[in-house]
Order: sequence, then structure tokens, then C-alpha cells
Amino acid sequence: MLVKPFAALRPVPEKASVLASVPYDVVDTAEARLLASGNPDSFLHVSRPEIDLPDNMDIHDDRVYAQGVKAFKDFQTRGVLLREKAEHFYVYRQIMGTHQQTGVVACCHVDDYAKDIIRKHEKTRKDKEDDRTRHCLELNANSGPVFLTYRDQSGLDRLVSDVQKQAPLYDFTAVDGVRHTVWRVEGSAPVWVEAFKNVPLAYVADGHHRAAAAFRTGKQRKEANPSHTGTEEYNWFLAVLFPETQLRILPYNRCVVDLNGLTPDAFLSKVKNIFKTEECSTPEPTGAREVRMYLAKKWYKLSWPEFQADPVGLLDVSVLQDRLLAPVLGIDDPRTNTRISFVGGIRGTAELTKRVDSGRDAVAFSMSPVTVGQMMDIADAGQIMPPKSTWFEPKLRSGLLVHTLD
Repeated sequence: MLVKPFAALRPVPEKASVLASVPYDVVDTAEARLLASGNPDSFLHVSRPEIDLPDNMDIHDDRVYAQGVKAFKDFQTRGVLLREKAEHFYVYRQIMGTHQQTGVVACCHVDDYAKDIIRKHEKTRKDKEDDRTRHCLELNANSGPVFLTYRDQSGLDRLVSDVQKQAPLYDFTAVDGVRHTVWRVEGSAPVWVEAFKNVPLAYVADGHHRAAAAFRTGKQRKEANPSHTGTEEYNWFLAVLFPETQLRILPYNRCVVDLNGLTPDAFLSKVKNIFKTEECSTPEPTGAREVRMYLAKKWYKLSWPEFQADPVGLLDVSVLQDRLLAPVLGIDDPRTNTRISFVGGIRGTAELTKRVDSGRDAVAFSMSPVTVGQMMDIADAGQIMPPKSTWFEPKLRSGLLVHTLD
């Protein structure tokens, strides 16, 4: 892998906790507006600038991007964001309950994205790509990092461990209880560059649209620059790289609004013809080849024997979709069908029972989480995971370290 340090724009220490924000794509406009309410220093004013404009404005309006640029410049003018005097790597640790993950903040090269050294496992939507590409171009910056993972490297582990013996730049606990700690790597940048050359591949865990937008931004800047050499800052994008074994994927559960014209008893009968079906008292699956279903105030364990298939076909979400959701419930394309909704595992299975018991949905399915290894296998095979298969927690904060493109 190609990586390099960068001269970050970063908050003054006393502003870090109020400036750092959740990624732009985990909240809608109303949620972002509420989170930033009363806080002029929230980075959401940059990443979701429509929150400072009238409610009825199209989020792709020219004025939205102009507002983001205005907020970004204002942060720098007011001294909320300051420029580092030199290029650095950083170490970023997150602690959420008993889970801890520590990654390296660096710039990755767009050529690694193009050559599939940085591998992907999700499809992207053009409208979202267009939005983030324009956001990058207008800001002249990557406002949020791409979340990457790689197979563990002992040499990198030692480097990361040594940095954490120093005093951190930032150390705070956000309102959601996640603790964020950032260290600056002093000197030794060539050592880190060489260490990452031993990483053959990286994988986009979260932030496919940010990664695609960074690539497109670099491509557009290259095409507009007759003196392009490949060393320009726009060839690089902001990322945090974590070793595989430290990451945690939560399940992405499913709810369907109706039973496609079937009564609960008739639907259950069809389910029993497809899966081994047993009533159970616990809503969480205990392993692979198992889904828990909530129907008519009862939980059921659905299971099936081992079988041979490609990496995508073996996923529990694929089995559920191919054998039950599509043929029985008529969920033809879960990306576009409005009768299915997805509930991130961070909300727990209580949300599933709540939705079904209230009548909002007719049936819910509690899934086992996909493993990081499965995600990597699918990316290595050049395949695409089903929609809403992975939910990574904790989420990276935006605004703590910003990479500008010149």
C-alpha cells in the first residue's frame, strides 16, 4: 500500500469534543440539525451544510455547497481549526463499552483505489457519489475519513503500540459514550511508509461513497491540470486503517411491512417448508446458518444445513433473501423495495419486537453479523455483498483531522 503523512487541519484541543461529529451519512438532515443545535462549532455545519439553510431546500442546491465552504472557512478564520506546521501520521483509538479498536490515520493514494489494492464490497449510488465528489471539490478537502481494514501486520502493531505511550493530542468521551483518543506520530514517517508497503491489500469497511468521491475528485483534478505529475495532494485521500482482528461488525436486521397477502399461520407453514423451524425464547442467533424470526408475538429459530456456494451465496442474509424474502414475501430487490426496512444492530432486537407488536411491520428477522473475513473473501472474489449486510461500530468521527487537497 501507498500511504503518506499529511499536514492536517485539526481542532484546538479545547474544541475537539464539540467539533467532532458523526459521519455525514449516518444521520438525515433533521437528525444532523438537532445534533448541531446550539453548537456553532459542530463539524456537521461543514459536512451537512443544509442544516443552516431553509428546511425545504434541495440538499444538492448550489447554495448548500456554498454554505459548506463558508462554514469551513469560518472555522479556520475563528481559529477553531488550525493547520499543522508539518506532515504527520496519527493514531486513533476508539473505546465503546468493552470493545476497543486502534487505527492509523494516513493519506492513501487514488491509484491504489483504481488498481483494486483498496478493495470494495458494496455498490455505490451515483447520486451519493456526485454529492460527495462535489463536496470534496468545493471544500478542496476530504471532510471525513474512509474506514479501511487490512490483515494484521505485527510490525505495524508495534509501531502503533509505541505511539500510545506518549501523551495524546485529544482524549474525550462523546455524548454517545464512545471514547476517542488521538496521538500524533512525531518523526519516523519513512518507517511507517515502509511498514505499509508490507500490507498487500486494504478493504473498505465503511465509506464506499467517500472513497469513490475521493477517487473521482483526484481524476477530475488530474484532467484539469496539464502539468500533472502524480505527486499533487489531490492524488491522496484521508483514511483510518485498522487491523482486521480489532474490528467488530454488528448485524443488520430486517423488517417486512406485510406478509404478502398471507395470514401468519399460512406464512409460518411456508417457512417450515423452507427452514428447520423451532419456537425459541431468545432473539439473537447463536452462529452462522441461523436466523431468528419474530412473528405474531413469538420468536422462532430458522436454521439450515451446510451447503456449497460462492462467498456471497453462503451469507445468512443471502440465504434469507433467496429462499424466503424473494419467493414468499415478494421482496424482489431489497435495495429498492419499500416493503422492507433495515435496522442496525446497534439498536438491538427490542426494536424488532417493538415494530412488529405496534403493527408497523408484520415480521422481523434477527441476523448473525457478517465476519470481517467473509467481507474480505467477497471483496477478493470481486463480488458485491447484499445491501445492508454490515454495520460497523463505533463510527469514525469527522473533523478531528481534515486533509486538504493542496
